[in-house]
Amino acid sequence: MSRAPRRPPAERRTELATAARDLALSDGLAAVTLRGVAGRAGVTPALVAHYHPAMDALVASAFAAVVGAELAEVRTLLAGADGPTQRLAVLLRTLLDGTRDDVTLVWVEAWALGRRNEALAEAVREQMDAWQELILGIMQEGVEAGEFHADDPAQAAWQLLGMIDGLNAQALVRWGGGDRGPVLARAVEGMLGLRRGALD
Repeated sequence: MSRAPRRPPAERRTELATAARDLALSDGLAAVTLRGVAGRAGVTPALVAHYHPAMDALVASAFAAVVGAELAEVRTLLAGADGPTQRLAVLLRTLLDGTRDDVTLVWVEAWALGRRNEALAEAVREQMDAWQELILGIMQEGVEAGEFHADDPAQAAWQLLGMIDGLNAQALVRWGGGDRGPVLARAVEGMLGLRRGALD
């Protein structure tokens, strides 16, 4: 491999972090290795190790970059919805339509790899808290507006997040078949006292 052109350290570090993020999104988090990132960036593994000596931290930052971008995108989508019921419907539709399976794979691998990578585990906990906060905001808005009925909105938010994660993880191995959105929508309508079809 020819020598990579010289770049300022901050620029090189960012370039390698971007390569790690792109690799995680295309091939999964397990692909974020010294050799994998080097190959993606067109540099030597030694150069990656020089700028990112702690691979666990680079894996964690790749995870956070992928799922953080998804969360920002979903927040933007929800901002355009009219009221909590519509926001919840948009949330379910966009997270269960099968177009985000690449991000789901990153999540699933992060839960497994985080058992032995504390930097990754911390990043996973932070991102799960951020998702729970987003969903809790919708739940609280719906309860305050009289549209949702939930004695414990925080618990309802955790429950919904777990249901979304479980269904999406199952879809990675094509288990269950069919459209997951309507199935979950019926369950959530029952959970929140909404009329049937309110989340269609």
